[in-house]
Formats: sequence, structure tokens, C-alpha cells
Amino acid sequence: MAQRLHLVFGGELVDPSKSTFVDVNDIHIVGMFPDYASAHKAWKAEAQRTVDNAHMRYFIAHIHRLRDEEQAGSGTEELR
Repeated sequence: MAQRLHLVFGGELVDPSKSTFVDVNDIHIVGMFPDYASAHKAWKAEAQRTVDNAHMRYFIAHIHRLRDEEQAGSGTEELR
């Protein structure tokens, strides 16, 4: 069975209603997690830790959706 990897990351946003980071070089990479439950737990911990800053946001990226090894070609192969 394929792993369902999830990346948790976040940082300060220019506008809290959008997803544009103030400085992409300052993005906090929380880590890579083997399942959604553990990623959600890490996301929640960081979100609660930064709750006083309305411009801070954390996200869960479903890395396993970027590449499906069973498909002949996936969307990421088209990116150059």
C-alpha cells in the first residue's frame, strides 16, 4: 500500500483572508507525516501556538496527491 504523506507548514500571511506569505524564505516547515491524523495533530498544535497572531496560518499539504505511482503520468511530470 502506498504511503499517504502529508506536509505541515505555515507562516505569516500578507492578508489573513488569502494564502500569500509575507516571506517564503521564512516559512516554518513543521514536518512530514505518514497519515492525516498525525498531520492534523501537528497542524492543530502549531495553529493553537500562534492563535494570537491573526496573520499566522498553518496548512496541511497532501503530498501523496502530487504523485500517483500507479499512473503512467501525473500532473507533476508536466511541471518544468
